[in-house]
Order: sequence, then structure tokens, then C-alpha cells
Amino acid sequence: MSNSLRQRIALITGAASGIGAAVADAFAAEGAHLFLADRNLDGAEATANRARAAGAKATAHQVDVTDADATRAMVDAAHAESGRIDILVNCAGLLTEVPFIEMPLDTWDEMIDADLRSVFLCCRWTAPVMVEQGAGRIINISSQLALKGGESLVHYSAAKAGVIGLTKALARELAPHGVLVNAIAPGPIDTPLVGGISEEWKKAK
Repeated sequence: MSNSLRQRIALITGAASGIGAAVADAFAAEGAHLFLADRNLDGAEATANRARAAGAKATAHQVDVTDADATRAMVDAAHAESGRIDILVNCAGLLTEVPFIEMPLDTWDEMIDADLRSVFLCCRWTAPVMVEQGAGRIINISSQLALKGGESLVHYSAAKAGVIGLTKALARELAPHGVLVNAIAPGPIDTPLVGGISEEWKKAK
């Protein structure tokens, strides 16, 4: 274990699997203290166990990050645990494949809640902590589909484009307070998230 993030407090959502779990593994290797959140508590605990085996401190928490009260309680707990939050990584998300002309309104709302509202909520409650500290890092996971769009993924593309817009605006607003905000827009990655789309779509892309 190296020490580039030694004693840094990192709150990671979507930490049970996929990108969130990989970020947690990487941060643990750098000595960060991890507060891991996911609806899947068993998965988050497995990630925490790997972090502890690597010599890092880690706790796992079951959180629905689309819920304002639950998300605020999560941030409060992470702050209370160590007295600060140095890094927020928003990895929680959802991916489903539905043709636009067949899309139920509930499907649209579910996607916006999971992939955009959750990012807003986590940033909304964490930003004041970081501003008060005078330092912090926020990393939001978007997608290349936010930039180019995808067939039968209008809801996902729109939500992830919203993440980029949120990130750009928030970066301008928080930079004077020592808080840096960035987004990462990955291409296709073989994670449990892509289980929500068809093999035909994957092969076409």
C-alpha cells in the first residue's frame, strides 16, 4: 500500500460493484479511509472487506442515493465518522434499454433519479462540508453517451449529459473555495451495470 491518499476520507457511492468497487479498491491501495455506500449492503461490505485486507480503513452502508433524507444522513454520518470529507465519488447508477417511442414515464423518472438526482443530492450535502474545510474533490461518473447519445438509451444519455452540465457549473462555483469538481465519461466497460442492455446493442457498439 502506498500513501498518496493516506488518511484522506473518501465517500464512494455505488461501491458494491463495477466502477464504484474498482475506485474503492484503488483508493484503498493508496491508504484512503473509505465510507462505502450502496443499496446492496452485502456487495458494499465485500468491497470494504477487500479494502481492510489491503490495510485501509473502510465501512459499508446501505443507502438509497435517490432519497434526499437518506443521502443527507449518509453525508452526515461520513462527516461525523472522521470530522471531514476529502473526496466524493458519485458512481451509483442505473442502465436500461428502452426505445424512446415506447418509454413509460416511470422509466424516464427512474433513470433521472438514479443517474442525475443522486449526483445532485450527494453534491448538495457534501459541498458545504468541503467549502467549510476550504478543500475537497468531487468526481462524478458520466458516460461517453452523454456526448454522442445512444439508440434506446435516450433517458440514460440525457441523465449523464445532465451530470456533465452539473459538474461544469459546480466546478465554477466551488473552485474559489478550494473544491475541485470533475466528471469522467467512460466508454463501455464490462460491469454488472451493462446487464441492463441487450447483447445485440453491445455488439453493435
